[in-house]
Amino acid sequence: MKELIRDNTEKCEFLVHRSVFTDREILARERAEIFNKCWLFIGHESEIPEKGDYKRKKVGGRNLLLVHSHDGEMRALYNTCPHRGALVCRENSGNSRVFRCFYHAWSFTNDGQLAGMPGKDGFPDDFNCDGTKNMTEVNRLESYRGFMFVNFDDHANSLDEYLGNAKEYIDLVADQSEAGMEALGGVQEYSVRANWKLLAENSVDLYHGMPTHKTYFDIKQGQDPDLKKVKLEGKGVDLGNGHAVMEYVAPWGRPIAQWTPIWNEDLKKDMEKIKARLVERFGEERADRIANYNRNIVIFPNLVINDIMAITARTFYPTSPGYIEVSGYAFAPKGEDEEHRMARNDNFLEFLGPGGFATPDDNEALELCQEAYNNNQEVQWNDISKGMVRGEDNTLATDEIQMRSFWRQYKTRIEQSLNKEVAQT
Repeated sequence: MKELIRDNTEKCEFLVHRSVFTDREILARERAEIFNKCWLFIGHESEIPEKGDYKRKKVGGRNLLLVHSHDGEMRALYNTCPHRGALVCRENSGNSRVFRCFYHAWSFTNDGQLAGMPGKDGFPDDFNCDGTKNMTEVNRLESYRGFMFVNFDDHANSLDEYLGNAKEYIDLVADQSEAGMEALGGVQEYSVRANWKLLAENSVDLYHGMPTHKTYFDIKQGQDPDLKKVKLEGKGVDLGNGHAVMEYVAPWGRPIAQWTPIWNEDLKKDMEKIKARLVERFGEERADRIANYNRNIVIFPNLVINDIMAITARTFYPTSPGYIEVSGYAFAPKGEDEEHRMARNDNFLEFLGPGGFATPDDNEALELCQEAYNNNQEVQWNDISKGMVRGEDNTLATDEIQMRSFWRQYKTRIEQSLNKEVAQT
């Protein structure tokens, strides 16, 4: 059996074989053992607040409809007609009690029930008495703090069990608002010519921050005369199940309650009130974490929540070993003051947006990695060992424990399936 990951704690060495970024057979195994069996983010409850609201989604290689049905239930339906397979809904979003297939005009209520079709006299009287001609529902749709996930494995553990220790950090995001969080505007969609696991790594990699995004940090120093040196200090944490987080302090403003000189004094006063209310609700220590600490969270396999100068969630799926499609969401507290919302959106677009300082830099770095993997016959291993010498309980945010957490879960899932095949033969 091919060795994909070497995890040598005695030698303080962690290596990943570069074939995992280029091999089509490995991608097929990832789809079967990871994307078909793990909880995958589909959207946020705030996207479909009213009965009849729906959003088209692509999750784990499937075309889905996330629907707030007329009975009040939220559902994920496979967006395919049971007649001949066409997409039933072609609009990206809207509100409707009925979906009508363009091809042969079969229609379905927004809970997926077959409502009618032309030429009904050509079918038996008991047609669809067993419900097999209804739109098929994804059996596993669960939510945590408004974040909704699907699982295509009916035997998987609950979402609550799956998220485990990651819930603490999702709570730090959700608790920023007493009214709840909401997704802003439309979903940002773009593609990257790189393997999907490179984006998972990059999203919790503070080590690359200063060299890759130097221009952004130089600008931050110019905006704040009291900022002598940019520091990115904090810790990396293995959250189990492949999830991980880096939590750290940084120089940028956070719209929740960390003011910066680029904003006016009135906004500073409002942020002080927000911070005081956080202290009332949670105490000094937790209020400080919520307001002043940044978090980059990876939820295995393909959800990243960045709670930094703004809040964004990204999910991504591979169409080939060297190509991924990315969907990005921006989040904010419901009912946020207009001036705060403007500051938040400016922060988001400046760094996290597709045309910001960070995202194009990151995408270029990932594509450069992918391009160089054509050398993987001669240069076979990536090194992800930084911080192992400190012990896994003492690592810094700029170490690589976050990536090792991801890769250890990956190793478990992929190598278990390989071992089963070997045993069967």
